[in-house]
Amino acid sequence: MKLVPKSFFLIALSAAALFTGCTKKPVRPDPSSTLIGPNTGGNINPTDVSSAPDASLGLENRLPDGAIDDGHTIRGLLQPVYFEFDKSSISPAERAKLDAAKEYLAKNPTQRLLLEGHADWRGTSEYNLGLGDRRANAAKKYLTTVMVAADKLETLSKGSEESKKSGTDDEMKKDRRVELVIIKAQK
Repeated sequence: MKLVPKSFFLIALSAAALFTGCTKKPVRPDPSSTLIGPNTGGNINPTDVSSAPDASLGLENRLPDGAIDDGHTIRGLLQPVYFEFDKSSISPAERAKLDAAKEYLAKNPTQRLLLEGHADWRGTSEYNLGLGDRRANAAKKYLTTVMVAADKLETLSKGSEESKKSGTDDEMKKDRRVELVIIKAQK
């Protein structure tokens, strides 16, 4: 038996890899279905806001940095309410944030508010869920006392699900909160 040289196998392997490589080319979009298609190209004026894709959203309707709109809810537009360790009472300094939420709901009557209670990592899961619930309900109680309709408010406890495990004091302070999540009206 005659042995085949190693160089032959190397050449055959290289040729196989070359011919069986990726032959599928990316699909390019049809120019007429893009923003700058054959009928609109060259006519776009960057200073003309009315030609922007979302011209109905003026500058006054844009969200500030850090706010997230997922289509159903808006997070980060209203500031969270923070709590002391193992407490569910709202401090006088934090009440202004809830007053701002009341004003927002007054200006946007079709929207509702989800009060999402959180706790830091210390304590059992069950205890932290209860503490998050007490915090969310304390925020709801405050808002109803300043004349926000109860049917505009929902509560949810996340407990320590999203907390930083073994976090620093500053991280734990941020975990002890009620997030004010805006629930958008469904169209």
